Amino acid sequence: MARNLLKRYFPTPEMIKNNPALRMFEKFLHDPNLFHLNRHSVSVAFFWGLFIAILPIPGQMPLSALAAVVFRCNMPIAVALAWVSNPFTTPFLLVISYAIGAFILQSEHLSFDPHAITFEWFMSSVGIIWKPVLLGCVITGLIAGALGYFIMQAYWRWHVARAWQKRKQKRQAKQG
Repeated sequence: MARNLLKRYFPTPEMIKNNPALRMFEKFLHDPNLFHLNRHSVSVAFFWGLFIAILPIPGQMPLSALAAVVFRCNMPIAVALAWVSNPFTTPFLLVISYAIGAFILQSEHLSFDPHAITFEWFMSSVGIIWKPVLLGCVITGLIAGALGYFIMQAYWRWHVARAWQKRKQKRQAKQG
C-alpha cells in the first residue's frame, strides 16, 4: 500500500523535531495533521505543493512547509511536491505558463526558437514576458493544485471503497 511506502521513506515527526536546524520551529510542528496520512491532509498538501511548485520563485520548499503549517496539511508531501519544478520541467512549465498568460492578457506571442534563446535574449525580453509568465504561473499552479486535490480525493475514496469491498468478500467467503 502507498501509505506504508510513504511512512517508510518520509521523516517521522520526531526526526524533524530533533533536527538542530529546525529546533526553532518546534512549537509549530506539534499539529498531528502535519504528519498524518489522511484524505484531507494529503489532498490539501497536493494542492499547496503543486501550486507552489509551479510558481517561479526561490525557496519553494520552505514556502511549501510554511503552507503546510498554515493550512494544516501533510508537510512531507507538500515539501516533496515542490520538486515538481526542477531544471528539467521548469522550461516546459514556463513556456506553458507564458502561453496561458499571453492568451489571457491578449499580448503578442514571442516566438520560442530553442536555438535563439540565450541569456541576452532573455534579458532583453524580460520586460515583455514577466506579466504573462507570472499570471500564467499562478493560473497553471491553481489548476495543477486543484487537479491534484481532486485526484487525491477521488483516489482516496476509490482506495477505501476497494478495501471495504475486499473485506466484504473475505467475510462472505468465511461465512459461505
